[in-house]
Amino acid sequence: MTAAQLPPVAPEVTATLVEDLSPRLRKRLDAAVTKLGARPTHRDGDTVTIAVDDETELRLHAPGGVVATADAISCGCLLAPACVHRAAAACAAPTADPSPEPADRPDRSDRPERLDRPERPDRSDRTVPEIAPTTDPAPTLTPTLTPDPAALSEVASPAQRAAAEALWSAGAAVLEAGVDGAGAVTQAVLLRAAHTARLRQLPRAAGAALSVVTLLRAARAGDPSYRTADLVTALAELLGTAHRVGTASGAELAAVKGRARRPYSPDGSLRLYGLFTEPVVTDSGHGGARTWVAGSDGRLCTVGDVAPGGVGRALGVADRAVRLGDSALTHRELGRAGLAVSGATVSPDGRLGAGKGVKAVSAGGAAWTDPPLAALWETPPSEQAARALRSTSRYADPEGGGSDLLFLDVELLGAVGESGGTCLLALCEGGTVVRLTVADDDPALAHRDNLTLLAAAPGTRLRIIGRMVPALHPRLALLACSHPTGQGTIDLGFDRLRRADLPDPAAPVHLAPPQPESSGAHSPLYLLERRVEQTVPAGRAALGLLGDVTAETRRIRRAGLPTAAGLLAALCASAARRERDLFGRLLPADTDGFATYWLSAARYTAAVAESLCAAAWNPTPDR
Repeated sequence: MTAAQLPPVAPEVTATLVEDLSPRLRKRLDAAVTKLGARPTHRDGDTVTIAVDDETELRLHAPGGVVATADAISCGCLLAPACVHRAAAACAAPTADPSPEPADRPDRSDRPERLDRPERPDRSDRTVPEIAPTTDPAPTLTPTLTPDPAALSEVASPAQRAAAEALWSAGAAVLEAGVDGAGAVTQAVLLRAAHTARLRQLPRAAGAALSVVTLLRAARAGDPSYRTADLVTALAELLGTAHRVGTASGAELAAVKGRARRPYSPDGSLRLYGLFTEPVVTDSGHGGARTWVAGSDGRLCTVGDVAPGGVGRALGVADRAVRLGDSALTHRELGRAGLAVSGATVSPDGRLGAGKGVKAVSAGGAAWTDPPLAALWETPPSEQAARALRSTSRYADPEGGGSDLLFLDVELLGAVGESGGTCLLALCEGGTVVRLTVADDDPALAHRDNLTLLAAAPGTRLRIIGRMVPALHPRLALLACSHPTGQGTIDLGFDRLRRADLPDPAAPVHLAPPQPESSGAHSPLYLLERRVEQTVPAGRAALGLLGDVTAETRRIRRAGLPTAAGLLAALCASAARRERDLFGRLLPADTDGFATYWLSAARYTAAVAESLCAAAWNPTPDR
């Protein structure tokens, strides 16, 4: 049995079943979850049956696809309903999300959306190690109406503060225990806190808690798609948002609280021009296509179709009609044509809604070299990188919109080897050398083969579209490019170049000199990042056993990062600190204090890494 074979279970159901267990059964819960995962399952309509043993069955009833009540999980053993099997089944199943459909599915007004992520943190440098969790400045707003004076002075209610404190305590407990110790009971505490936060109108913090639970389960199950960095980000979002609920007011509080769904705002009539279509293949097994279009004013929007099916579905959906009005265009056709839309609705992240009131008909497109699309390539690369970096930031403002795409005119330089494979070097405006990588290495897609062919054509000048990959050097995932012959464009995930499409290799080419690496490429910031990440798998105690970090802090200070050095020293000292009572017995660890240091270090390293990335895109006079 895998988690994907079980229906999603509402967070409060899992929390209730675990809370109802006796202390003895709670100790056995993790083993019961593992044992249940090896048992066969059978689905019959809305009911999934698990064979606990040869004589006992466990049933999960999920009308509407979600197990919404504790009574919907029943067991046939003699100890039921006070048995461990019901709680184990809930813990083994996926956590029900407010939006069961992927974010690229066209909008339906009667379907809920995913929770927003927490607000971005403060980027200011800190100079002392004794740091409270970072606080964000109030977001810049452009109101169209006179704000309500009462809204400007609004503060969190006592119930909201209590919910936020519960979330902070639950997140700090995860840091204390680490992935290895954050079993089903710890996860249930997080789920209960998330449910309470949602009831108290704190959907952003609740969403962060659910993300932490999902990643903890993936880590403990050995999911190959799990990355420790993702759990670091999710934990920092949870702790940072929970802390800010108690300190924010007015507009800042509204941003911290978040929205339960991303609203689709009416946008009247739009004239859209296709740019390109990319395949979408997720680690969760979903697949589909996303087509990017631009309005007459250069604003970017997307039309997507993503559902369970993997790469096979992605290849098939590209040639299906887009789900928008009465248009008969396929995704790949729309990437080179246009649409006239009336009654349009658009989400903050640019997704076009497909409600009943939306009307769309096919229209002519525009070449990348003609208005209005040509204007996308006129913005300097450094300004585009700064905008894309704000969108890809680990703690980006979910209401800020923006795109992570860059539009560049480049000259290909050739291939270069890396630890993870081969990438393509290209020279863009201002002398900046960009590393172009494949967006998806799945052999069924055309990305890798196309990049290999382009690497064999140094000197070729192309107009490209790529997705920002945050790194200490300029780096893009290559998505689309102009055809090497100058005729049309290439969707690099779907269309396949041929050798005949490339320039004559015998023709003379001009190879631009390589660009020196930025100073950030050798930054010792990784020494602090490593300690931040080491905390997550093994917990606070493991970090406290690492010993003296004086040599590391000295190296960081020499690199001009005194705040990072102070944070590293304070983090490791807090991890190792344990007080004793008058009888010499160890007192409980200061989990709140350690979580504060860890949160500060996590947010600081993310901010510095983003600053170094932005600096790499800014040409300097000596380059």
